[in-house]
Amino acid sequence: MERKKRITQPPPAAVIKLAADLGQRIRIARHRRKLRQEDLALRAGLSRTAIEAVEAGKLTTGLGTYFQVLWAMGLTDNLELVADPGLDGDGMALELNAQTRRVGVKKSGLDNDF
Repeated sequence: MERKKRITQPPPAAVIKLAADLGQRIRIARHRRKLRQEDLALRAGLSRTAIEAVEAGKLTTGLGTYFQVLWAMGLTDNLELVADPGLDGDGMALELNAQTRRVGVKKSGLDNDF
Protein backbone atom coordinates (compact mmCIF):
# COMPACT_ATOMS: atom_id res chain seq x y z
CA MET A 1 0.00 0.00 0.00
CA GLU A 2 1.36 3.40 -0.98
CA ARG A 3 2.08 5.82 1.85
CA LYS A 4 0.66 9.31 1.69
CA LYS A 5 3.22 12.03 1.27
CA ARG A 6 3.39 14.35 4.22
CA ILE A 7 3.77 18.08 3.90
CA THR A 8 7.16 18.94 5.32
CA GLN A 9 6.73 22.70 5.61
CA PRO A 10 3.74 24.69 6.79
CA PRO A 11 1.94 26.62 4.06
CA PRO A 12 2.72 30.33 3.67
CA ALA A 13 0.56 32.75 5.65
CA ALA A 14 -0.88 34.11 2.39
CA VAL A 15 -2.19 30.64 1.45
CA ILE A 16 -3.72 30.16 4.90
CA LYS A 17 -5.46 33.54 4.59
CA LEU A 18 -6.77 32.74 1.09
CA ALA A 19 -8.30 29.49 2.34
CA ALA A 20 -9.83 31.19 5.39
CA ASP A 21 -11.26 33.98 3.23
CA LEU A 22 -12.77 31.47 0.79
CA GLY A 23 -14.33 29.56 3.67
CA GLN A 24 -15.81 32.77 5.05
CA ARG A 25 -17.27 33.69 1.65
CA ILE A 26 -18.81 30.24 1.36
CA ARG A 27 -20.32 30.62 4.85
CA ILE A 28 -21.82 34.00 3.89
CA ALA A 29 -23.26 32.48 0.69
CA ARG A 30 -24.83 29.67 2.73
CA HIS A 31 -26.35 32.13 5.20
CA ARG A 32 -27.76 34.28 2.39
CA ARG A 33 -29.44 31.18 0.99
CA LYS A 34 -30.81 30.45 4.46
CA LEU A 35 -29.28 26.99 4.47
CA ARG A 36 -28.15 25.11 7.53
CA GLN A 37 -24.89 23.22 7.27
CA GLU A 38 -26.91 20.01 7.28
CA ASP A 39 -29.01 21.24 4.34
CA LEU A 40 -25.95 22.20 2.30
CA ALA A 41 -24.30 18.89 3.15
CA LEU A 42 -27.35 17.02 1.86
CA ARG A 43 -27.42 19.06 -1.38
CA ALA A 44 -23.69 18.57 -1.95
CA GLY A 45 -23.65 14.90 -0.99
CA LEU A 46 -21.21 15.52 1.84
CA SER A 47 -21.14 15.30 5.61
CA ARG A 48 -21.81 18.24 7.90
CA THR A 49 -18.22 17.99 9.14
CA ALA A 50 -17.02 18.45 5.54
CA ILE A 51 -19.06 21.66 5.33
CA GLU A 52 -17.52 22.80 8.62
CA ALA A 53 -14.04 22.11 7.24
CA VAL A 54 -14.76 24.06 4.05
CA GLU A 55 -16.12 27.03 5.98
CA ALA A 56 -13.11 26.93 8.29
CA GLY A 57 -10.83 27.05 5.24
CA LYS A 58 -8.95 23.91 6.22
CA LEU A 59 -6.20 23.26 3.71
CA THR A 60 -6.42 19.51 4.24
CA THR A 61 -9.93 19.46 2.79
CA GLY A 62 -9.94 18.20 -0.80
CA LEU A 63 -10.48 20.53 -3.71
CA GLY A 64 -13.35 18.33 -4.88
CA THR A 65 -15.16 19.02 -1.62
CA TYR A 66 -14.92 22.77 -2.23
CA PHE A 67 -16.19 22.29 -5.79
CA GLN A 68 -19.15 20.22 -4.59
CA VAL A 69 -20.12 22.90 -2.06
CA LEU A 70 -19.84 25.68 -4.63
CA TRP A 71 -21.84 23.62 -7.14
CA ALA A 72 -24.59 22.92 -4.60
CA MET A 73 -25.03 26.67 -4.10
CA GLY A 74 -24.83 27.53 -7.81
CA LEU A 75 -21.51 29.34 -7.49
CA THR A 76 -19.44 27.56 -10.14
CA ASP A 77 -20.00 30.03 -13.00
CA ASN A 78 -16.70 31.86 -12.51
CA LEU A 79 -14.48 28.89 -11.64
CA GLU A 80 -13.21 28.70 -15.20
CA LEU A 81 -11.47 32.02 -14.56
CA VAL A 82 -9.20 30.45 -11.96
CA ALA A 83 -5.76 30.04 -13.56
CA ASP A 84 -7.20 30.91 -17.00
CA PRO A 85 -4.25 30.96 -19.43
CA GLY A 86 -5.78 33.94 -21.23
CA LEU A 87 -5.73 35.98 -18.02
CA ASP A 88 -2.22 34.94 -16.96
CA GLY A 89 -0.25 38.04 -17.90
CA ASP A 90 2.97 36.88 -16.27
CA GLY A 91 2.80 33.47 -17.95
CA MET A 92 2.09 34.98 -21.37
CA ALA A 93 5.02 37.39 -20.98
CA LEU A 94 7.34 34.53 -20.07
CA GLU A 95 6.11 32.49 -23.02
CA LEU A 96 6.66 35.37 -25.45
CA ASN A 97 10.11 35.97 -24.01
CA ALA A 98 11.03 32.30 -24.54
CA GLN A 99 9.75 32.38 -28.13
CA THR A 100 11.91 35.37 -29.09
CA ARG A 101 15.13 33.71 -28.04
CA ARG A 102 17.31 32.35 -30.80
CA VAL A 103 17.72 28.65 -31.02
CA GLY A 104 21.34 27.59 -30.93
CA VAL A 105 22.73 24.85 -33.12
CA LYS A 106 24.16 22.01 -31.10
CA LYS A 107 27.79 21.32 -31.99
CA SER A 108 28.39 17.63 -32.44
CA GLY A 109 32.15 17.68 -32.58
CA LEU A 110 32.09 16.61 -36.23
CA ASP A 111 33.31 18.95 -38.93
CA ASN A 112 32.20 19.30 -42.51
CA ASP A 113 35.69 19.01 -44.03
CA PHE A 114 35.81 16.42 -46.80
